[in-house]
Amino acid sequence: MGDRDRDWDWHLRTLSSSARDSNVANDPASDSSLLQSVKKLYELCKAENSEDLVARVYPQINKLFQRSVASLSQSRTSIGLLLLAILQFYLDFGERVLHDADPSLRTFFRSCLSREFADPVVAEATIDFLNANKKKLLTSFPSLLPQFFPLMLKLIAWNGEKLEKSFMKVFSGLMSPGSFLPLFPSLVDLPILVVALEKVEKSSGSLVGNSIASMQKSTAPEMLLALMDEAYTGSTIGDGGGDSESEDSSTIDVADPLFLDLLKDENDGIAERHWTSPGMAAALQAAINTPQSDRLKHILRMAPQFLDVYFSIALRDVNNSLVCALIPLLMSRNATIFPDKIYSYEVRKRLLEFMLAAFQRSPDFIALLKKPIMDRLGEAYDSPEKTELALQLCWAIGEHGGGGGSHKDEARELFEGLELLLYENLASSRLGLGQESVFSSDSQTSRKSSQSRLLCFVVTAIAKLATNHRELLPRARVSLGKVARSRISDVRVWRRARDYLGLMTEPAISLSVLGPSRPSHGQMQNPGTVKWSDGATKMIAHVPFYILGGQEGPPFHDFLFSDTLPRR
Repeated sequence: MGDRDRDWDWHLRTLSSSARDSNVANDPASDSSLLQSVKKLYELCKAENSEDLVARVYPQINKLFQRSVASLSQSRTSIGLLLLAILQFYLDFGERVLHDADPSLRTFFRSCLSREFADPVVAEATIDFLNANKKKLLTSFPSLLPQFFPLMLKLIAWNGEKLEKSFMKVFSGLMSPGSFLPLFPSLVDLPILVVALEKVEKSSGSLVGNSIASMQKSTAPEMLLALMDEAYTGSTIGDGGGDSESEDSSTIDVADPLFLDLLKDENDGIAERHWTSPGMAAALQAAINTPQSDRLKHILRMAPQFLDVYFSIALRDVNNSLVCALIPLLMSRNATIFPDKIYSYEVRKRLLEFMLAAFQRSPDFIALLKKPIMDRLGEAYDSPEKTELALQLCWAIGEHGGGGGSHKDEARELFEGLELLLYENLASSRLGLGQESVFSSDSQTSRKSSQSRLLCFVVTAIAKLATNHRELLPRARVSLGKVARSRISDVRVWRRARDYLGLMTEPAISLSVLGPSRPSHGQMQNPGTVKWSDGATKMIAHVPFYILGGQEGPPFHDFLFSDTLPRR
């Protein structure tokens, strides 16, 4: 006990004397013994479990925290590890000394981590601190990580795959009702964030120990001059002209609003990403034309995995109103993804899979989102990405009956949108009209294949929607009849329309094959399959007999239905 008392007294005097040393007082992190003393005092308080000891240590540690924060702007030494050690003391003993750790935690994120997120040692220590205290942070300070999720994404974007596994354990803590929607575009734009951070480092020096906010403020005079030039001469801020300083001037300007939004530290809601702005276009072009850095390669691999976790949590824990609000964001971002072939494929795959899963869980989303869905159907000709989105939306409209039997008005409007899409494709091949007028034979074949695939999806959606809403059957017969009689080159399209017309003459079979998988009475069914458990007691119409009747030659099976039906 005597040795322990001497250790305690020596470490406490170390903290006290540091306040009287002007050099240490102005830069506490420059004295490495302070960090060791804080850790040792924490361990002694933990081991002794003495309220008196905690009460005597707390004033000195709290004064050290205040001095450290005040010295941040002049400090030449990383102070993150020292503040993290003090924060650990606050979290474990704050209740005993009536210290609310919330302001201290926010001060660390806002004042320290915003400067030191690029320091690999501080970044790793921060992630370890968050993991060690995850339960307490989520319980006592649930809004902390959601508020600073942009800063956490900067940390992982810069420090790469070394921290991937440990960051993944913290990731769920970034999500809350207030951060759920803004988090999605930030995850999709992680590669752009890396490009922006590398631009800052190239133009302003190392990110370690420097505040990006202060770098941005230092460009204010140049920004003001540029705004005046734009007002009086009509030139845009992004214009480089013939006197551009270097090739790098084509990348994002530090004063560009898009740039400022990408590099923010705190969650301030959903910000519009100006993908058509000159700054973004230049940044994307530069990213395509230059070799990818290792940091960019790492984030291109990690971001889809973060989206996997994000979407799984969304389907499991997030309420329907937020999920419904997310779907239009998915639609708008489907065609605006960082232009790396593998990355864009992986992200789009996840966007579409989540969207269809959300429609499967809540079919009424289709009726609620009627307007954005119809807008996307109208954009089916603009690009292959928008064509694929329109295909999936057509499938979802038909599969879920336009939102269900209780949404007849919305189903009718969606049906009219499908009709318009069908008639436009029958009249002319509009896919790719926004591209060059001269196409190679391969591109023409690709466009015809895309159009045929789109028509097949539209025809199926019309048939399924009319099966769900019987009042639409006459219009569906007219639409499908026009396709069946058309001279469209792809035989699969008019053959499918003809088959659906045949099905519609047998309502029971049509309902079985094309009907909803979740009918209005709430019982699940799988269209096109036999309910063997009901076969011995009642007639069922789940076998598509029109298919069996179309076979030529002997039966293609060697069993009788009576062999498979349950016997009493």
